[in-house]
Amino acid sequence: MIVCFDIGGSAIRGAVAASPEDIRPLSRRPTPLHDFDAFVAVLADLIAESGTQPERIALSIAGVVDPDTQAGKVANIPCIDGRVLSADLQARLGPQVLVANDADCFALAEAGIGAGRGHRIVFGAIFGSGVGGGVVVNGRLINEAGGFAGEWGHGPVAAAFAGDPPVAIPAFACGCGQKGCIDAVGSARGMERLYEMLFGQRLESREITRAWEEGDEKAARTIEILVDLVASPLALAINITGATIVPTGGGLSSSARLMAAIDVATRARTLRRFDRPLVVQGLCPTLYPGIEPGLIGAALLALGA
Repeated sequence: MIVCFDIGGSAIRGAVAASPEDIRPLSRRPTPLHDFDAFVAVLADLIAESGTQPERIALSIAGVVDPDTQAGKVANIPCIDGRVLSADLQARLGPQVLVANDADCFALAEAGIGAGRGHRIVFGAIFGSGVGGGVVVNGRLINEAGGFAGEWGHGPVAAAFAGDPPVAIPAFACGCGQKGCIDAVGSARGMERLYEMLFGQRLESREITRAWEEGDEKAARTIEILVDLVASPLALAINITGATIVPTGGGLSSSARLMAAIDVATRARTLRRFDRPLVVQGLCPTLYPGIEPGLIGAALLALGA
């Protein structure tokens, strides 16, 4: 048996798993942000709730583990930022502790039991409040020891012009410290930024997507530009990794029409041409309703270990 956790800035979600087919959710608890002892206590309480002494514990975190030092960079949870979380938690809780990035866990979940099942190379792409990703090869994470592989949302690669007719795209500042990242234009916040740049009005991404699906011209222009901006970098990521499927997650991926538009534009730009959908909605939310894909991926990570 293993116990896994999805660690977010507002909540910790837990689950207990005996196999990929047997993953059962535990309670949802508020995340202690500034008190490590309180953070450990929440995990211990959820382990007790599981009714088992787990062989391993796995965490999905909204951060990155340094592959050399194993220290985590988790900006939104100060009490674990900079810690070698696997060692610190193992010392406090007992069982072996595995830690992975949430986008990596999403990719592992989709590769193992979701839309990527049966594919040798899976590139999981996140279109949420940020743009991220993870790479799974032969059922294993490239980032098993930590690292940044799959983070296609960061780097100064956003096009200076996009859309038809083309419009100039500023090199927007990104939270990573660079300018011109895909994260700054291809995420939910990026969609809102593009709409405001074009029309001088601030709308939430859900409103823009809904208006687009209802035929609104301003929303359609915004979506056209966003799709143009993300398709080329995503096609390049596919060329580099050799992925044959790209399951998507995050809030924007809930729009089947938007993911289909990104799929069509991306397939037109890859070296290998696919006559089937390549960029697809993730299946885990349908297969395991109510369980975060990050939890499923963390479970698979620990079970696979």
